[in-house]
Amino acid sequence: MANLFDPIRFGAIDAPNRVVMAPLTRARATREAVPTPIMAEYYAQRAGAGLIISEATGISREGLGWPFAPGLWNEAQVEGWKPVIDAVHRAGGRIVAQLWHMGRIVHPDFLGGAAPVSSSATTAPALAHTYEGKKPYEAARAATRDDIARILDDYEVATVNALAAGFDGVQIHGANGYLIDQFLRASANFRVDEYGGAPENRTRFLVEVTERVASVAGPERVAVRLSPNGESQGVSDPDPASVFVPAAAALDQIGIAFLELREQGPDGTFGRSDQPKVSPQIRSVFRGPLVLNQDYGFDSAQVAVASGEADAVSFGRPFISNPDLVERLRAAAPLTPDDAATWYTQGSEGYLDYPAAQQVLAAE
Repeated sequence: MANLFDPIRFGAIDAPNRVVMAPLTRARATREAVPTPIMAEYYAQRAGAGLIISEATGISREGLGWPFAPGLWNEAQVEGWKPVIDAVHRAGGRIVAQLWHMGRIVHPDFLGGAAPVSSSATTAPALAHTYEGKKPYEAARAATRDDIARILDDYEVATVNALAAGFDGVQIHGANGYLIDQFLRASANFRVDEYGGAPENRTRFLVEVTERVASVAGPERVAVRLSPNGESQGVSDPDPASVFVPAAAALDQIGIAFLELREQGPDGTFGRSDQPKVSPQIRSVFRGPLVLNQDYGFDSAQVAVASGEADAVSFGRPFISNPDLVERLRAAAPLTPDDAATWYTQGSEGYLDYPAAQQVLAAE
């Protein structure tokens, strides 16, 4: 039986354990989406993870609608990422860049007043985060074929830039109600062309993005994140298995390094759903490493890996306040709770000041 602390190979990346750091938006870049020096220390502190998946990182100005999030579409951003990645590598870690296009979740304030792009002309629910505070989302326009071709080019450029910055690979963000998810799930995709309707059409954009990214990085350095069940930012599907099982099978054919699934449960602490998890069916068609995410603790993660339900488990919020999470899990040490009020602030508070367990013991 596999153990959470056993090594694993994610495509071309050798990981010393199966505790993956999930992508976590932390908002410490500049307004120009350039990584800052404190990000190097933050990620290096967490280099004990088997693999770090970076915070969601914009592939273009059009695709990035979160204040102080980083990007990978220009040279200044590449240069900003280099010391971050160097710090992780010097600390013995491995890190991939999560590539992000938010689609209709981008407020026009980020686009000079222009409408965001999505699978269809829809409007996200609730409020957008902007530099002027929270505002209602505005209607997106349906992507044209020219838009889709251009966005594929943006994914390619971002992948080239990620590799130039030194990332060990990339993960395509296809989850949580963002652009790819808007194409995948029925509540946001009302297209009548080859990108809408039947499941094989709704998965087309995901497959095209993955193929384009893999053509640059090699499939062994490409991962994908999906969120099959439940609702995310107004995006849902009445029959997730009909879409996500074929999507996983297509990703298997491409030969990606691993597939990460964020799946909600009925008692979730960050989103809940009574829709069954799709991972058992996906497991039957995806032969590569499968990483599961959402509300796992040490015991449940061990069970998932030992049973073969998952090959690894990604932890999000526990990594915010426990930079040495792997060692704490290994030693059954207590975990420090995080402070949600500092998740998205711009300073070091709630970012660099969570101590490792050994620092706590030394201070006592």
